[in-house]
Amino acid sequence: MVTTTRIDARTVVAQVVDPEMPMLTLDDLGVVRGVDVDGDTVTVTITPTYSGCPAIEVMRDDLRAGLTAAGWPRVQVRTVFSPPWSTDWISVEGRRKLGEAGIAPPGRSGPRTTGPIPLTLTAPSTAVRCPRCGSPATEEFSHFGPTPCTALRRCPTCREPFEHMKPI
Repeated sequence: MVTTTRIDARTVVAQVVDPEMPMLTLDDLGVVRGVDVDGDTVTVTITPTYSGCPAIEVMRDDLRAGLTAAGWPRVQVRTVFSPPWSTDWISVEGRRKLGEAGIAPPGRSGPRTTGPIPLTLTAPSTAVRCPRCGSPATEEFSHFGPTPCTALRRCPTCREPFEHMKPI
């Protein structure tokens, strides 16, 4: 019986959409860290995309509302900041959905290390493919887009502007 309840709670959580990028679920975005069931209490653990994320309260409210509507009388939403969220946590499905919505998905940022930060004397790669035509020759015209985690770019090939989710 507990297994069925766990699956039901997890299924509900997996359907909650991100308030800033509604083409993605919180699962797609990699924000959901865990769903635990203890009797009739569900505890959802999330890691926001950054500590000042303006959508965190909406995420909590949407998770609570979805689970309550699904018959869970007690819902707790825990927020953890360690390890910090990374764009590497975005699922393959989430990256596909971003591209379909005209937002270039972020590149992989790779594993995080502790200790001193290595110094590199070359500029990081800024090659971002256009999500509309696939051209690699795009240019950034604003480092900040409609959400703090996106930048605005344009493609000289198809002449279309688009958002790019910045790698973190």
